[in-house]
Amino acid sequence: MFRYLMPKTIKPPFARYSHGVEVPAGKRLILCAGQVAITADDQIPEGVEEQAELCFKNIAAVLAEAGLGLNDVVRINAYVTDRAYLKPYMAVRDRTFSDPAPASTLMIVTGFARPEFKVEVEVIAAG
Repeated sequence: MFRYLMPKTIKPPFARYSHGVEVPAGKRLILCAGQVAITADDQIPEGVEEQAELCFKNIAAVLAEAGLGLNDVVRINAYVTDRAYLKPYMAVRDRTFSDPAPASTLMIVTGFARPEFKVEVEVIAAG
């Protein structure tokens, strides 16, 4: 279905992700807005891993509305508010996605709309 791009002429990824993913012609693209760790009843978990898990759970719900799932994700953009949050976030990402993994970018930012949020994740999916 997807073609995972890992050119031998450039340095391999620093973690478990693909440098690129080719989506075949005729597929629908779903662009999912950044999701933060908040439940429908306004609960926000404290821990970074719990926040990352909730971000991906919320993304799964958005994708389900389009008849897709997390296995249809081709690109992840993730943001954390502290360098210490990189490894916990990546642990959740690696548990959530099997190989070959989607293309992925992870950035450290100064903050989000509410200070309780430590992680935000947006994706592109194709199906």
